[in-house]
Amino acid sequence: MKKLKQRWGISSNLQLTIIFIVFSITGSSAVYAAKPFLNWLGLYRDNFAPDFIWGGLIYLSLRLILIFPIYQLLLIVYGWLFGQFRFFWEFEKKMLSRMGLGFIIK
Repeated sequence: MKKLKQRWGISSNLQLTIIFIVFSITGSSAVYAAKPFLNWLGLYRDNFAPDFIWGGLIYLSLRLILIFPIYQLLLIVYGWLFGQFRFFWEFEKKMLSRMGLGFIIK
């Protein structure tokens, strides 16, 4: 834990615990929110040839692609709600720049 706290620039165990909680809530929420959002767009699982394996893979692929931006947004929102906005904003900028998507934040 000491190395992780040094790497992230965190001083207390409470802050580390809050950050772990935010990560877990964000991941669960992003996965949960993707299905209703696809349904809102009119992309139901049954529309993708339910008896054919490729239909399921296409739906799953769309859902995974959708989870990524939802996760990014929720990470910032939950970080703000838990009082860790600065940490998660810096974390977000670093993650997007490493993925080659740093132009989104500039």
